[in-house]
Amino acid sequence: MNQEFSQRHAIVVEDTRRWVQRAVIGLNLCPFAKSVEVKGQVRYVISHAQRAKAMLLDLKRELQHLVETAPAQLDTTMLIAPDGFADFLEFNELLERADQLLVDLDLDGVLQIASLHPHYQFADTDPDDITNYTNRAPYPTLHLLREDSVDRAVAAFPNAEAIYETNMQTMLRLGPDGWSALGVDATAPDEDAP
Repeated sequence: MNQEFSQRHAIVVEDTRRWVQRAVIGLNLCPFAKSVEVKGQVRYVISHAQRAKAMLLDLKRELQHLVETAPAQLDTTMLIAPDGFADFLEFNELLERADQLLVDLDLDGVLQIASLHPHYQFADTDPDDITNYTNRAPYPTLHLLREDSVDRAVAAFPNAEAIYETNMQTMLRLGPDGWSALGVDATAPDEDAP
């Protein structure tokens, strides 16, 4: 791996970790995230795929790796695609194929996949609606989760069904300026030059 490639890889992972720490954990968008991050049970993996077929191959490999690894060692995986899928709708279509891959691998009900994207947009919202930021990661990302872990976390968290609404309220209070102040966007390519 050449030095430039390796540096870019490290920056993408660091950007994603910073987002997890400052936004996901810092704003408590996912009350379950802190424990697995602190225990080092989150795997950050870069996919250099630019097309769905290549991304699905990387996804298949990571799904198999997650299910074959003990939960105490690895609880969740962030599959990050910094080189492709800039269009949210294209990425969202990929999620349908990713969910089908779970079925094809007989992992539906064992693992689940959540999507995160720099331009994430919930149905019936405007692109600049601040509530969309609850799912805005610095890069297109597929978050692979163990169903058992999700079930245990939900059972241990009172009013888990209210997380979505709480997150919307957090974003409304924070506003665009507050989000910007978190410093969780992707590092601009010219900023990461040696």
